[in-house]
Amino acid sequence: MTFPVSIDRELVTRIRMEFMEMPGLCLSERQARRLWNIEEATCARILAHLVEERFLTRSRDGAYLRSRSTRLHGADAA
Repeated sequence: MTFPVSIDRELVTRIRMEFMEMPGLCLSERQARRLWNIEEATCARILAHLVEERFLTRSRDGAYLRSRSTRLHGADAA
């Protein structure tokens, strides 16, 4: 897994773990910012990175949730 230079690896790992621990977690960007206490630009970059990796997907209303493939294929072990 490669990270863009401007992304905090520890924070990405923490966010990934939260989604893995709570498979039904579905958050708007605003909710994610509040949950992890991070600034808007950082949050947007991290969520976009996780969508690009296909770890997260977006719902019709724009919320972020684990992608179906990561839930079905045991990405929890990754």
